[in-house]
Amino acid sequence: MINDESRSTYSVIEPAQRTAARIVGLLYLVQMATGIFGQYVRDQLIVRGDATKTAQNIIGAERLFRLSIAGDLITYILVIALIWALYILLRPVNKNLALLGVLFRLAENAILCVATINSLVVLRLLSGADYLKTFSVNQLNSLATLALGVQGLAMNVGFILLGLGSTVFAYLLLKSRYVPKALAVWGIFSSLVFALVTLGIMVFPALAALGLTYMVPMGIYEIGLGFWLLFKGLKSGNDSEADCIDAGSGKSLSLRLPAFL
Repeated sequence: MINDESRSTYSVIEPAQRTAARIVGLLYLVQMATGIFGQYVRDQLIVRGDATKTAQNIIGAERLFRLSIAGDLITYILVIALIWALYILLRPVNKNLALLGVLFRLAENAILCVATINSLVVLRLLSGADYLKTFSVNQLNSLATLALGVQGLAMNVGFILLGLGSTVFAYLLLKSRYVPKALAVWGIFSSLVFALVTLGIMVFPALAALGLTYMVPMGIYEIGLGFWLLFKGLKSGNDSEADCIDAGSGKSLSLRLPAFL
């Protein structure tokens, strides 16, 4: 038999939660778009194994490179808002686990913000400033490539924490039954794959041959969850449950549970 606390957790969805769900859905989609933009621009400018060509590309498209940095920073701002909305949405399910998810994601965001500084360092190294003339052009190009490499390594550390935080939030969505079970289970699976494979690449560098393919399942999850929450919203775990309200006193009567509980 379900007690009053359980009924409150899974049946009674507060207006703030419904609003938070719409915000989560919107932010999942927008932050993915801005994040993909920043990564796509870098991929077009960086030539693997050729520091000189990479430097020439960045210098020739400096404004675009700066826009990619701005896109990254906007993404991190949106993710902070996303974390806040996820906490509001899932706190009634399990406050402690929701807080754990918040800590994982905030740590991830902090690391990614620091990682982005490397892109600013690259611009400084390639700026042609007088104080850099003690270095040769080839040395500056190599240092710029090194900074980009450090950014990539730091992002991988952040991605591990991202996957762990996403796993926690997906588990809470499964427990709450606010979204379809299949979507929540896919979220747990794809988030764990994201975190574990990223960690595996650090231990076994040969796994880097996978490229970005292992990230696709989590991308599908975030897009699917984003569209679901934005357009469908939340569904109660006990949709068949009816609230009986005493018209005379204005107080809710006891809820009649479905037969299968």
